[in-house]
Amino acid sequence: MATASSMQQPALLLRQLTQDPVTASLLAAALATAVLMIAAVSRGGGRKPRLPPSPRGFPVIGHLHLVRPPVHRTFHDLAARLGPLMHIRLGSTHCVVASSAGVAAELIRTHEGKISERPLTAVARQFAYGDDGFAFAPYGPHWRSMKRLCMSELLGPRTVEQLRPVRRAGLVSLLQSVLHRASGAEAVDLTAALIRLSNTSIIRMMASTVPGSVTEEAQALVKAVAELVGAFNVEDYIAVCRGWDLQGLRRRAADVHRRFDALLEEMIRHKEEAREARKMRGGAEGETPEKKTATGTTTESSKDLLDILLDKLEDDAAAEVKLTRKKIKAFVIDVVTAGSDTSAAMVEWMLAELMNHPECLRKVREEVDAVVGRDRIAGEGDVASLPYLQAAYKETLRLRPAAPIAHRQSAEEMVISAAGGFTVPAGTAVFINLWSIARDPANWDAPLEFRPERFMAGGRNEALDPRGQHFQYLPFGSGRRGCPGMGLALQSVPAVVAALVQCFDWAVDGDAEKIDMEEADGLVCARKHPLLLRPSPRLSPFPAVV
Repeated sequence: MATASSMQQPALLLRQLTQDPVTASLLAAALATAVLMIAAVSRGGGRKPRLPPSPRGFPVIGHLHLVRPPVHRTFHDLAARLGPLMHIRLGSTHCVVASSAGVAAELIRTHEGKISERPLTAVARQFAYGDDGFAFAPYGPHWRSMKRLCMSELLGPRTVEQLRPVRRAGLVSLLQSVLHRASGAEAVDLTAALIRLSNTSIIRMMASTVPGSVTEEAQALVKAVAELVGAFNVEDYIAVCRGWDLQGLRRRAADVHRRFDALLEEMIRHKEEAREARKMRGGAEGETPEKKTATGTTTESSKDLLDILLDKLEDDAAAEVKLTRKKIKAFVIDVVTAGSDTSAAMVEWMLAELMNHPECLRKVREEVDAVVGRDRIAGEGDVASLPYLQAAYKETLRLRPAAPIAHRQSAEEMVISAAGGFTVPAGTAVFINLWSIARDPANWDAPLEFRPERFMAGGRNEALDPRGQHFQYLPFGSGRRGCPGMGLALQSVPAVVAALVQCFDWAVDGDAEKIDMEEADGLVCARKHPLLLRPSPRLSPFPAVV
């Protein structure tokens, strides 16, 4: 889950808080206390580190008044004045913002061990079951064990491949729904449809046999978690407000967490009952439809992600760090929350960019027609044979990364040579502005233009890969805290776009000639307005089997 968006609209929030007399009084007392504390510290003297340049701020709130959504654009504008590494203070939280490939490279290559932590907000801690989560877990044995499990089994190439039919089924449902709307000349809200596809697919990948009612409830709860974790919480940034829950966010989070926990228990119980029934059938009949391992668990061919986790829970001897029921539930929340809206947003951005650049759309469509044909629907297995489609996706990732800011925390003091020898103290929040870095004219020709050709053979950026090794291009982050779902996203997102442009011609609903590209506030960098398009079937007859 991204965390930079937790700073959305702080100035507006502070105005709202002061409208309530009780809250205003508490804030006034807090501000007075903080001013006295700051004065006492300033009289204390001592060596001061050479901090990066900083804009003018205020006592207590620091630079919160400067932050406007979307945050990555605010940071980009400030960096244009202050340089590639700047210091800002969000209330009581000291932060540095890196906005160049050189500074990002030094932070990750040289100081990776010092910035392996991610700050854990009050709300995120509730959904992480304290320290049992994965996304915000401290760097240590538990996190390393979960990362290895995630990369080798849960989201590794073999499991991603095995669960491809689950994702394919979701795509079939989406295409059938669009075809039905097309027959009635209706506009399709692709924003809602893609979020539904993404949520359903990842929940089914997690637990393929859960009832449909569970999937629907999970989708509603995922949305609630994203909204709560992405909300600006004053107690996370102004120390003297901690514990007050002035906005009621922790209270609301507790209710959502309770409901989500009950749903997860239902999912796990349903899975445990199914696994036990398989074992009993195997014992009574001598075999089961799925082959069994020596321990009685199902083979790889029938496993979903929850099966893999429950196997690890039962296999105490093989576990470096004992997996618990709480750790499993925390991991499920992490995966479904982080992976749902991000994939939907990337499909939407990519389709919108192609429609705003008709020549690029034509090239993608002609490539799909030439490689796949018109008697079957493009799928994930075709992506490797579609280089222009991949280039268009890479260009979308460059301009519209789903998580535009990588958020870390320094455990030790660092001196950043690439920024002029400035010091980053221990306990500082470290923001790497991936959005800004990917638009730096020092590394990109015409950086604001959508040009997939830059990633094609002979293009200047042909050799660049989005997997985190090239620091001018880090759409999934890099290093230890890089996105573990990157491999899945690189397969699934372009495949959905390929199917949508292969099967349908699309027209903007209404009088607009182009799709607006304004960004929304929130946890994921998504489009601000719903993508409403009118589809017309291209394939006749439309393939009966997708």
